[in-house]
Amino acid sequence: MSKIKLKKGDLVKVISGESRGSQGKIVSIDTKKLRAIVEGVNMVSKSEKPSAKNTNGGIVKKEGSIHISNLMFVEGGKTVRLGKKLDEKTGKIIRISRKTKEAVK
Repeated sequence: MSKIKLKKGDLVKVISGESRGSQGKIVSIDTKKLRAIVEGVNMVSKSEKPSAKNTNGGIVKKEGSIHISNLMFVEGGKTVRLGKKLDEKTGKIIRISRKTKEAVK
């Protein structure tokens, strides 16, 4: 299993699939299935039964998951690949942009 370089809260762009070209922040990541839910991207319709929260029920639009390989990190309005590097000062592994070689938040 490959390591996931994306994190919750990262701004990403969809590079393939039906929602190609759209951007959003990562809401959650499923590390077992290598899938992520991105805010406002890959909207799917689900039928819901009436409940205490939604008394009428009906069709609800919500985000579906997207495979990690179809997402790319956005830095300064452009997509970049991410790498990992050992920081000499702290001794921790940090994420870096492969284009600028600078640390990513």
